[in-house]
Amino acid sequence: MSEMKHMSLNITGMTCAACSNRIEKVLNKMDGVDAKVNLAMESASVDYDPEHVASDQIMAKIEKLGYGVQMERADFDITGMTCAACSTRIEKVLNKMEGVSTASVNLTDESAVVEYQNGMVDREAIIERIRKLGYDASVHVDRESKATRKEEELKKKRIQLYAAALLSFPLLLTMIDHLFGLPVPHLLMNPWVQFLLATPVQFIIGKQFYVGAYKSLKNKSANMDVLVALGTSAAYFYSLAESIRAMINPGREMHLYYETSAILITLILLGKYFEAVAKGRTTQAISSLLNLQAKEATLLRDGEEVKVPVDQVKAGDILIVKPGEKVPVDGEVIRGNTAIDESMITGESIPIEKQTGDAVIGSTINKNGHIQVKATKVGKDTALAGIIKVVEEAQGSKAPIQRMADIISGYFVPIVVAIAVITFASWMLFVAPGNFTQALEVAIAVLVIACPCALGLATPTSIMVGTGKAAELGILFKGGEHLENTHKVDTIVFDKTGTLTNGTPEVTDFEGDEQALMLAASAERNSEHPLAEAIVSYAQNAGNELHEVTDFEAVPGHGIKAMANNSEVLVGTRMFLEKHSVEYGNYELKMEQWENEGKTAMLIAVDRTVKGVIAVADTIKDSAPEALKQLSDAGYELIMLTGDNERTANAIASQLGLDQVVAQVVPEQKADKIKEIQQRGKKVAMVGDGVNDAPALVVADVGIAIGTGTDVAIEAADLTILGGDLALIHKGILMSKKTMKNIRQNLFWALAYNSAGIPVAAIGLLAPWIAGAAMAFSSVSVVTNSLRLKRVKI
Repeated sequence: MSEMKHMSLNITGMTCAACSNRIEKVLNKMDGVDAKVNLAMESASVDYDPEHVASDQIMAKIEKLGYGVQMERADFDITGMTCAACSTRIEKVLNKMEGVSTASVNLTDESAVVEYQNGMVDREAIIERIRKLGYDASVHVDRESKATRKEEELKKKRIQLYAAALLSFPLLLTMIDHLFGLPVPHLLMNPWVQFLLATPVQFIIGKQFYVGAYKSLKNKSANMDVLVALGTSAAYFYSLAESIRAMINPGREMHLYYETSAILITLILLGKYFEAVAKGRTTQAISSLLNLQAKEATLLRDGEEVKVPVDQVKAGDILIVKPGEKVPVDGEVIRGNTAIDESMITGESIPIEKQTGDAVIGSTINKNGHIQVKATKVGKDTALAGIIKVVEEAQGSKAPIQRMADIISGYFVPIVVAIAVITFASWMLFVAPGNFTQALEVAIAVLVIACPCALGLATPTSIMVGTGKAAELGILFKGGEHLENTHKVDTIVFDKTGTLTNGTPEVTDFEGDEQALMLAASAERNSEHPLAEAIVSYAQNAGNELHEVTDFEAVPGHGIKAMANNSEVLVGTRMFLEKHSVEYGNYELKMEQWENEGKTAMLIAVDRTVKGVIAVADTIKDSAPEALKQLSDAGYELIMLTGDNERTANAIASQLGLDQVVAQVVPEQKADKIKEIQQRGKKVAMVGDGVNDAPALVVADVGIAIGTGTDVAIEAADLTILGGDLALIHKGILMSKKTMKNIRQNLFWALAYNSAGIPVAAIGLLAPWIAGAAMAFSSVSVVTNSLRLKRVKI
């Protein structure tokens, strides 16, 4: 089998869970396709084998089912075209690109308009293809951004709602007359006036329900549109028949339900409008992340500063970043010094000092220096773009708990139609024999009360809000399944270096002659060992000027020897000094004390006389002790995994308040240790930051990567903690628990609503218009409950 490809599709026309389930079921029956369809996101995530199926076949299948695949549209400025052959060539090549629907190139105004499927191809890929043809291109204006389309859809829904309400209000007055006997204008009681008011609502404004029902039934399935079309049509056409009979036989008593059909449609549109508004609010996390991105960049071209949209920045470009400006893209400082506020990525509130050679992150804020930056990662490759992608994928993914709702809603509509038919027959034959009007009214109420929308929205809306809220806190869940699994964890295993500690050795203690420290640092400057870097940094921070060194010699695992300032300098272990016949007895107690604290102690000798002792250790993160205490108090079993010897490991564990330590574990054994813990029936989360942690992160029930770690660890993990603040681990677990609680609430109320509503309607205690109102607002209540997660305190 060839390598699987992935695409994300925006789908239009879905109205309830039955729609999303139908699309997912049909796509998954295609050879080589694995699809997940999300009703709340109105999207499909599709993995497919190009040897068995083409992307356009997948889109055609969706359209055949009666739904639409929304295309992105973008304008490009193209330079370098000289004749019609140029524009024709570009157009022809773009139209052959997978994921491009149509491409039109205009030679006169040097532009191109491209409709493409986001998730299969993006703007950068289109621009790169044009550049390979020998031309240059840049994004001009995205004329139909997703946000604009959403706003247009919302505006359309609002207009439909206003029109339906305006036409339905007079009919509502007739209902008041029926229920309470209050006087209303006599004109409104005329059946043909009611007909004129109800017909546009039924067939113009309500056309969408008929179209949806037809497409659904054509494909041998049934969705919410079927219920709405059946219920309102029954009321409308029965009323029309009554009107005709009354015209033929003047004076005949009429039973009109024009108001029922019109008000039902209006209430459903009201519910849909509120639902669309609420669903829009669930994607605010993505919007806020997108708003962090820089909009413009200042390029240095031929010695001049040129402002361009950030989309036009290419890797290798030299950028000018002035104080107060956002760094446009990921890059490397090539000139100047400054401090960068990286809190949006790392969570670190103190600005980070940057100088030549240091990496900078796109969209972080330059505080005080004027710097030049060489762009290294642009567009979708930047750190922020990666975060946005993770959040988008998580919001569009399904949690395992959603499968239950999918199965239920898949069978729900046909069962409801069957119940409505049985109810109608029961009333006609037994409850109110021969009373067609009453039987019809009860059957309509059953149809409209049973919409499965709330059930379909129960899980995805909670996942969207939950993962979005987590992202705002600096916690990135990679998918709904990981969000669900995290709350089941009872054991947390921590890698030591870089996770519980800062990962870089520092001098913690020094005792002896300052001149000896300066000579030791001078000698260590020639060593590449991390401990040597710590000693050099410590001495320089103390203001010492280092000497030139000759005759440098390093003995791996033991120490170094060199000549500095005409003196012989030795720095190393007891064994190293013994080998050079140096006595160190006066410092033995101090060395043992520091070593018992988990530090590495080294002796300093000048001209064969010990002048001092220095201790180096990988210091514990400031956030670690309190974070571990929180987790311990919450009842989690905590274990530290390290390659250190037992004495050092126990010393570190003692400072952290940890009772369980597994020491002297080589990298390849870490995954085996996780499996051993799992075999005891534990649900294990592994927290790590390095390449050697990746296998353990994959094996664990939940892999948690520290965002300051390696890309490999982050890629292998299920959840990433940005910035390395360990307190976010507990917050991530709490976010998982609260989201799952919210999902269960949604599912309970959605199921309880339908379970209680159908029998109440079937026994005739629910008027159709009340059933419509209840059905419309059930979806709104589910989405509103999900939005409570935005305000949750953890």
